[in-house]
Amino acid sequence: MPGPPPQTPLAALAQRRFLLSGWPWRSAGYVLSTAPVALAAGVPLGLLALPWLVVLAALADGDRPFGALAALLVLAPLLVLVFGPAVALPLAALERWRLRLVDTRPLRSGHRRPPAPGLWPWLRTRYTDAATWRDLGYAALLVTVVPVLHLVALTGVLLIGVMATSPLLVADGTVSLGVNQASTVAEAVPYAVAGVLLLPAVPYLLAAAAGVHGALARALLDDSTGDLLRAELVEVARSRARLVDAFEAERRRIERDLHDGAQQRLVNLTIQLGLARLDLPAGTPAATALARAHEQAKQIMAELRELIHGIRPQLLTDRGLPAALDELADRAPVPVTVRTDLPDRPPGHLEDIAYFVVAEALANVAKHSTATRATVDVHERAGVLAVEVTDDGRGGADPARGTGLTGLADRIAVVDGRLLLSSPGGGPTVLRVELPCPSG
Repeated sequence: MPGPPPQTPLAALAQRRFLLSGWPWRSAGYVLSTAPVALAAGVPLGLLALPWLVVLAALADGDRPFGALAALLVLAPLLVLVFGPAVALPLAALERWRLRLVDTRPLRSGHRRPPAPGLWPWLRTRYTDAATWRDLGYAALLVTVVPVLHLVALTGVLLIGVMATSPLLVADGTVSLGVNQASTVAEAVPYAVAGVLLLPAVPYLLAAAAGVHGALARALLDDSTGDLLRAELVEVARSRARLVDAFEAERRRIERDLHDGAQQRLVNLTIQLGLARLDLPAGTPAATALARAHEQAKQIMAELRELIHGIRPQLLTDRGLPAALDELADRAPVPVTVRTDLPDRPPGHLEDIAYFVVAEALANVAKHSTATRATVDVHERAGVLAVEVTDDGRGGADPARGTGLTGLADRIAVVDGRLLLSSPGGGPTVLRVELPCPSG
């Protein structure tokens, strides 16, 4: 089964039908069209060498070398900044178009769009864009290294052509054939035979030169790999969002099953045990055992309520985050002041995270801080839901000591949030969580 068609001359070189394909002609067109492009770019880019010429001239004369060095330090960066991108940007656009001759893969420049119309936003974007400086680097190589590469290939092609036609050329005089010369037809015939035998190598030389040049151009002028990485990151983010949604749906299902199933059956069992106690004489062994079972059922029901509340408080579902935080503050062992400023109700999964951040923080305050009071501040501004818990305790909170902060950080990272902690010895401790909260 034949494989996919080659997309570059370097890949095509390994194909048996290379000489019968279009790649030799495409490579020849790419190599031959490079010279005028490099010449057109070399003229304005030659201005960048002006400071170096000033330095060389000054050093040659031995006059004011420090002034020449100052001219170098000032003029060279200035000319690079002013003239470099002005030449490199249109040149790179032309080279991306020309690269299609020897590379059929998709190509993208990677330049960022200016944030606003106008010359200044365009200049600021271009001069701070990594793609602009990659274009400038390619332009420098195009007028220095690439001509040498093509010159080597064309020299080989020219030598093979001279060898193949040497019997005709020798009639006009001595013909130079590299290290040797031929002055008669008889001397030229062996070289002609060798040249004819080497003619099939000409397309390979041109394809090799065009392939190396094309690979260099793609490495500097293409940002398709960045697009692929960005697409993969977007897919990872979407996959993570789907996992968060699936986790949220499963958590709600467990909460509903416990509330509507196990808790209701436990309530009915507790009621039946209470009624059964009324039918037994007090003080009998059966009444004592039934009373113990009744108390255990009530204790299990209380623990189940706490478990359901820990999964998601019903008040949080019904009335939202401010009411749930007020209830949490009322149940805290230290006085807690709650301030909320939420123009709209946040998404459910963000409410959950914010609630459990506060719950964990207040639990740590009660267990570890010896604080006398705490403050909870929750607000949403500029698309960020911020939760800040402050206490006046002894400080020294450390996630490495297992205070639950590591688990909170992991939970926050799932939604691209961040956790900030300030807890110097002696206090106070400030825990701040920032969660992306898109409007609408």
